[in-house]
Amino acid sequence: MSLDVSPQLLEQAERDAIEDREFVQCVRTSLPYAYDLIDRLVLEFRTGEAPFAGNNIPPPDERARGQLLRALASNSIRSSLERHFGVTLAFQNCHKAAVFDAEPDEAAYRDFTSERAQILNQSPELVDC
Repeated sequence: MSLDVSPQLLEQAERDAIEDREFVQCVRTSLPYAYDLIDRLVLEFRTGEAPFAGNNIPPPDERARGQLLRALASNSIRSSLERHFGVTLAFQNCHKAAVFDAEPDEAAYRDFTSERAQILNQSPELVDC
């Protein structure tokens, strides 16, 4: 399962749409590594001068890696985190995530998400990530 959904949240979703803040709280408690990583990158981005803040440190274990993959591969989770933090997220592999402004610098975003960047970011250690 991607998220640990409380019976109350499930009941609410069965009746009607849920609010972003409730969904983000569910993500935060279900995927703490992914949430904390994005939160840290947002802080780094907001306090820095660079067009984005990126992570190059592999997750500490497979559980954390799975959390990051689920958070960024799910359209609903990813877009809710983008709205919550007011950013655009980008992702290259099992650990290389980046935070850009909500309206990112086009050149920097294009460079990070390019096929060239994807190829240059490969290594034998990341084959099965």
